[in-house]
Amino acid sequence: MNHHGAWLQLPLVFLAAAVLAVPLARWLRLGSILGYLVAGLLIGPQVLGLVPNASAIPEVAELGVVLMLFLVGLELEPKRLWAMRRPIFGWGSVQLLGCAAALTAVGLALGYPWRLTVVVSLGLAMSSTAVALAVLAERNLGRTTAGESILSVALLQDIAAIPVLALVPILAVGGAADDGDGQTWLAAAKAVGAIVVIIFGGRLLLRPALRWIAHSKTPEIFTAAALLLVMGTAALMLAVGLSMALGAFLAGVLLAESEYRRELETDLEPFKGLLLGLFFIAVGMGLDLKAVAAQPGVVAALVAALLACKIVVLALMAKAMKIPLVERPAFVILLAQGGEFGFVVFQLARGEGMIDAAQNSALVAAVALSLALTPLLLTGGDRLMSQKLARRGLKGARAETPPPPSPIIIAGSGRYGQVVARMLRASGLEATVLDHDSEAIESLRRFGWTVYYGDATRLDMLRTAGAASARILVIAIDDIAQSVAIAELAREHFPQLTVVARARNVQHYHQLQAAGVGHIERETFDAALMSARSVLELTGMEPHAARRQAMRFRRHNIEVLHRMLPLQGDENALIAAAKLGRQQFEQQMAAEREADEAHRQAQRGGWDAGTPP
Repeated sequence: MNHHGAWLQLPLVFLAAAVLAVPLARWLRLGSILGYLVAGLLIGPQVLGLVPNASAIPEVAELGVVLMLFLVGLELEPKRLWAMRRPIFGWGSVQLLGCAAALTAVGLALGYPWRLTVVVSLGLAMSSTAVALAVLAERNLGRTTAGESILSVALLQDIAAIPVLALVPILAVGGAADDGDGQTWLAAAKAVGAIVVIIFGGRLLLRPALRWIAHSKTPEIFTAAALLLVMGTAALMLAVGLSMALGAFLAGVLLAESEYRRELETDLEPFKGLLLGLFFIAVGMGLDLKAVAAQPGVVAALVAALLACKIVVLALMAKAMKIPLVERPAFVILLAQGGEFGFVVFQLARGEGMIDAAQNSALVAAVALSLALTPLLLTGGDRLMSQKLARRGLKGARAETPPPPSPIIIAGSGRYGQVVARMLRASGLEATVLDHDSEAIESLRRFGWTVYYGDATRLDMLRTAGAASARILVIAIDDIAQSVAIAELAREHFPQLTVVARARNVQHYHQLQAAGVGHIERETFDAALMSARSVLELTGMEPHAARRQAMRFRRHNIEVLHRMLPLQGDENALIAAAKLGRQQFEQQMAAEREADEAHRQAQRGGWDAGTPP
């Protein structure tokens, strides 16, 4: 390419590699992650050399992991995170220390120095948060027992990142003398200070700031603010030597109860997907085939020891944690591979002189190969489990973990939407309520309502709110064009949804009918019928007769509306149909009144004549 278009080369290569490799991998049922890894390997310097110098790419790609942890945090309210404190610090510590101890035992048995063995074992004991959570999302396992257990372990690993990195120079030869206790304590104080700033700053500043930005009613600025929030938190944590992903996770947890949670999820999801894919491509590019070719036996032994030790420890943990049988392969395999944090530990150990370049290359290659093998191991694990369940006669054992309840989504939190939500809550049903008016949301939340900020006319917003798995969508939007647009989106993209909508007028009613909505209630129709019933009763009609009259009128009116639907666009025909319908109903009611009067007269005459009626 010429000089002016040189900047296009990298995006073109990455996008082309992803577009070709990922669908192929999914078609072969190997998962998208393996597709990204293979794509990175092919375009990297070891094979085609399309990206000869990509040293800065892993740093940019790590933002994908950061965004993913932020979105995970948005799904965890502080009270739920507090409830998970025992799994995080209990089972998370068991995984990290148990796997490190098993790997250390193997290293010592082979005669390696204990300092080197401990550092390498800690690096290998870490798992890939990116791979684990991406596979959980791909398989929709996030809410299962295994999914929550994997999240707990991953969080502990992120928390343990700083002490593990602090331990490397201490264990290095001469490291203890160079690193004074004062510096260690200073680093710890900075880390604690950064976490305190995120927690208290998030509670005091984030929601008011997002509310102020939402008032501008500029979607792209809200998206920019979301990115600024995540990157700013990550930069703060990086400055004090902590995990960027941990900082983003904490920020997400602080906003989990915010009304802007759904909008943040929707705005950041595309960036997360692209950057996470770039991260896996970067891992594939970093696989050193020359190192593998130079010492294949060492690399193979490392991969085997890594997977064997961790699988044994994790299998024992899965049994002790009472994870359902069908979920154990996912729990064990997704935590058995090495992780991206291992690369950092090995690089630091090399800088401290604990390992040489050849050892570093072998360790990095072993971790990268374990990541590449994860999708294949998952497929094999699924097949083995299916055979095992079939032998036990538990072919349908996936019912062990009940599916999450199908939610109800209410688009709009005005008067109509509030009444629907109150009725559902009184009946023991919860709904996800979306609205795009920040002031209305703030007012409702003061009264104890859970309402989320988000534009329901956006397809990605509906997906984030759970429309793909929901059963019912209530459209309570005031704007006619927007409500019709939501109904059309639901019909096209979420055919399983049953849509219930309110119509502002007859034209709106017909538009919703044309959009495939089967349950439509007009805004003022029933209120007017109730008023008409009251008037009839005040004129002397019996309450049950007034109610019957109103119900007759309601049925007739709906029939007329259905007859008028094909006439849309022909004003004269619509007017004629409306007049005809009104005349027919009036004639029908007049005939019924005459029949009722004749019946009453017959009854009265019969009694007066002394004969039975």
